Amino acid sequence: MGIFGRRKSREEKAAEIAGKVASGKGFYGRTTRAFLGNEDFARVQQSIGSYNSAVEVRQLLAAGVPTTPAIVVSLGDTGKLVNFDPVVDLVLQLPGATDPITLQTIVSKLRIPRVGDQVLLIADPARPGAYLYAGDGVTP
Repeated sequence: MGIFGRRKSREEKAAEIAGKVASGKGFYGRTTRAFLGNEDFARVQQSIGSYNSAVEVRQLLAAGVPTTPAIVVSLGDTGKLVNFDPVVDLVLQLPGATDPITLQTIVSKLRIPRVGDQVLLIADPARPGAYLYAGDGVTP
């Protein structure tokens, strides 16, 4: 603890800056929006949103939230990377469901799912009825 209270870790500072960039507020957000323009700024917001959902999934898994298995129906590349990991469009089939689910998520470049593979999903606490990608359940 510092003289003026608890100091933030590097990760906390980086998350705070990323949040400001994504919202377009504060010095970092306004300058990023000004230099990039609307179209590229929207891409930055999507990337930060994908990163935040991956962090949320790790926290939910650590808390012991139950997972749901799903089968990969199709996989599409978006052309985006977050920390050198690809962002993909997944079409998934839940057991017993008639309609497939579509997700845009970050996957590990070392463990990219293939058509027919089983992956795990977690119910999204922020959006009832929606799911978050939780990987294939195998720890690398």
